[in-house]
Amino acid sequence: MNTQIPASFDASPFDVTLAFADTVLQENQRWSTWPATMPTERGPLPRPDWVVTSAAAVDTELGILKTGKEADVFLIERAVPDDPDQRTLLAAKRYRDSDHRSFQRSSVYTEGRRTQNTRDARALAKKSAHGREVAAAQWSFAEFAALSRMHELGAPVPYPVQVDGTEILMEFLGDGQAAAPRLAQVRSDAVDLADLFDQIVDLMRIFAAAGFAHGDLSAYNLLVHEGCVRVIDLPQIVDTVANPQGLDLLHRDCVNICDWFTRRRLERDPEELFAELLAASFG
Repeated sequence: MNTQIPASFDASPFDVTLAFADTVLQENQRWSTWPATMPTERGPLPRPDWVVTSAAAVDTELGILKTGKEADVFLIERAVPDDPDQRTLLAAKRYRDSDHRSFQRSSVYTEGRRTQNTRDARALAKKSAHGREVAAAQWSFAEFAALSRMHELGAPVPYPVQVDGTEILMEFLGDGQAAAPRLAQVRSDAVDLADLFDQIVDLMRIFAAAGFAHGDLSAYNLLVHEGCVRVIDLPQIVDTVANPQGLDLLHRDCVNICDWFTRRRLERDPEELFAELLAASFG
């Protein structure tokens, strides 16, 4: 076989210049983790145009958005240096490691879930150090899978960009670098409460029709962004059939939401909402 390259061969399309080779990273920077993820660890197709997938991109940590008992959320800018067209803000949710976090309530939500790896299953049962690490990764992957599934179904969730170990990168919802307010922070005299309630019922109906309940829904994990309600914090999403407590958790979601609106003088009946969602689940 003649492998000699013709003198007229144009190699320019294959001349890959590593433009990022001269980039010096700062203390709050890292190379984009996108290239290291598997296709199954990336968000559903089609991807939004703003997702930056270049290996030359740099992740810059800009600050913390939220601290919690189980995870912290940071603001990340993913950008290709000197390319303003490849720049986006992301929310990075990082689950705490085994020495700094607790899954005290996890058994309520994980009933009906299965771990295929037998070694991991034994470690989980023994609550060993490895088991606690497995648990942390399980929650990040469970939330990423839930975000992906709900996004595909049209639920108003942040687009999940990728999951990498115990970190989920997702769409940042906010104005500039300020995060969108939680429903609990919104002044009730400045918004149409009835419209917000109807939006929440719509998203709960999408969950229910797919056989799921959020499991911990409240005014603190609903964001109001540009007049639209977006639901966050899905690691504890429950299968209302496979989980023996699924319907109880769905009912609790209904009570939490209706009580919040009722306290703001928009009376709503949790039993009526629960019946509506049951019909969506089993109708």
